[in-house]
Amino acid sequence: MARYILTFIAAIALTSSVLAHHSEVGIDVNSVVTVQGTVIEFSWRNPHVYITLNTTDERGEPLEWRVQTSSTLTMTRVGWNRDSLSRGDRVSVQANPAQDGRAYGILRTIEKENGITLPTSFNRESGEPLLAEPEVAAATASLAGRWRADTSKLANYPGGFDGFFHANLKLTGAGRTAQAQYDPLSHENPTSSCIGPPAPALIIYTNLYPLEIQINEDEQTIVLRTEYFDELRMVYMDGREHPENGERTFTGHSIGWWEEDVLVVDTQLFANHRSPYQIGVPSGVQKHLVERYKLNEDGTRIIVEFVLEDPEYMLEPLIHTRELIYSPDVEMVSFNCDLESAREFIP
Repeated sequence: MARYILTFIAAIALTSSVLAHHSEVGIDVNSVVTVQGTVIEFSWRNPHVYITLNTTDERGEPLEWRVQTSSTLTMTRVGWNRDSLSRGDRVSVQANPAQDGRAYGILRTIEKENGITLPTSFNRESGEPLLAEPEVAAATASLAGRWRADTSKLANYPGGFDGFFHANLKLTGAGRTAQAQYDPLSHENPTSSCIGPPAPALIIYTNLYPLEIQINEDEQTIVLRTEYFDELRMVYMDGREHPENGERTFTGHSIGWWEEDVLVVDTQLFANHRSPYQIGVPSGVQKHLVERYKLNEDGTRIIVEFVLEDPEYMLEPLIHTRELIYSPDVEMVSFNCDLESAREFIP
């Protein structure tokens, strides 16, 4: 059995990072351990792919190490598949370790015994695998289609998704209190029940998961879809208003209209969600999201802007704009969150 090697590396490119998903909470992002061992399980499931290694501790006692990666969708897009590792493979892994000392970490690099290094393509600051920046080779005359973020124009927030909201949300006293009381390493975390973050997550996550827009003119509806936790939002374009005292759902109630060539989507009636921004700040009954989508002149990009308000927890609206590149060749894949995999991060 391979020897368990602990190598702490300080001040590498990950310094001061806070990684992006629910299970990165409780991870020592300023340290890296190197673990050499034999693969005894390669779990190809969502929301995270896991690698279990058979190794030994510093006393020579048997030890199993659990290494978390990203989703199957993201790992596929950086070059992995369900056969990338097999039981019995001997590997050397670098990972950010759990702060509580358990044999658990987040993958940084992995090399097989034969010298093959599996691709990771991690963002240096956020720790997230990124979709390769799409080449602009297609154009469209409509917002309908599949769109991916122009990653060359995105700011790198330490922490990726949660880092974005840490940096940009200005919290009320109630927001700070709720955040301080939140235990992300527990079943209080919605993702442990396969409940993903609602909009505007589908916009923020376009660096990893494409956004699909479907325009159904006969039905007077528009569908906004992301692979991440299979979120699908129906936008009613028939002139209706939000229902008074209507049902509150995780995706909210969306109505839309055209302002010349700009699609405006107004969403209210969001259900209570304990951590929609993955930082422990809830959704309130007054949460309100307005999105604006505009196709550029040559039809290769759309400009997306959203204004997010929730006065119970936010001192001021959050406004964000980004460019998405038309990507018709990107395949949309079902996320199919696995409940057992979703709870692996809980100690």
